[in-house]
Amino acid sequence: MSVDLSSTYLGMRLSSPIVAAACPLTGNIDVLKRFEAAGAGAAVLPSLFEEQIEFEECMFGGLMDYGANSFGEATTYFPEVDSYNTGPDEYLETIEKARDAVSIPVIGSLNGVSPGGWTRYAKLMEDAGASALELNMYQLVTDANITAIQIEDQYIELVSSIRSTIQIPLAVKIGPYFSSLPNFARRLFEAGADGLVLFNRFFQPDVNIERMEIHPQMELSRRTEMRLPMRWIAILDPQVKGSLAANSGIQTANDIFKMLLVGADVTMMAAAFVRHGPEHVAKLLADLQVLLAEHGYTSVDQFRGSFNHRNTPDPSAFERLNYMKALTTYVVDLP
Repeated sequence: MSVDLSSTYLGMRLSSPIVAAACPLTGNIDVLKRFEAAGAGAAVLPSLFEEQIEFEECMFGGLMDYGANSFGEATTYFPEVDSYNTGPDEYLETIEKARDAVSIPVIGSLNGVSPGGWTRYAKLMEDAGASALELNMYQLVTDANITAIQIEDQYIELVSSIRSTIQIPLAVKIGPYFSSLPNFARRLFEAGADGLVLFNRFFQPDVNIERMEIHPQMELSRRTEMRLPMRWIAILDPQVKGSLAANSGIQTANDIFKMLLVGADVTMMAAAFVRHGPEHVAKLLADLQVLLAEHGYTSVDQFRGSFNHRNTPDPSAFERLNYMKALTTYVVDLP
């Protein structure tokens, strides 16, 4: 029995619920072609960072100032600022090339948190041909004088600002560290988000005791990491009107099935493709076809969300009672 694996994300009908997440692989046009051939529904390009844009603009500004007072025509050596693209041209060119090379949706990724001129690159990505935009937001607050509501309001202002500049769908990628995630999620949709990506995966620094310095530590995700987004997607799905994308730790067809059951529209994967290559999409889809057919499903739409917080026979399994049950039933066998 053939199963219809198509799914809708950000208003776009995708051929499959597997999306290649933002990672170094998706920045390569030839690799994007391989993802498409293997059956990926869409791909998110690697992020363009707020710091990258501001750094290049700062460098260009210094170049403009250098020698400007030496003689009257000094600044005429440079093009007018209004007509000069001071940002990462290569990123916009990648979008243009990707749009010509593949037919699946290509989603641009913009990473930043502070309101500022860098946000105009959302419009430039749209003009370059991005099918949608993923705004990747994460700020580590270290100042005790900054309140939680100030951070949330800053995020909301940023989403609202970008929404006002683009017409393409806007997804917002966030972390789980909010006091009331359902309320914040609702505010993001009210500010103009069309979907949420749950969750940002944070890379924690480590201490190198040989060199006595702090350095970043990069590790590929593990399957246990998917439980956090799975729980929150189940809780959010009945409460918000918009798309939900699952991210972090998704490795197998079973994992994809679980995420769709709790309410995800798509699953975003990176580590599995780093380990096995873009062609791994085809195996995942084949395994998913078999799995859904075994359960009697003929399409993703038929069962998506059937195990969310509202529809599951035991909603407490996603709540505090599940935490209590896990602790009280765990048996320790000492050696």
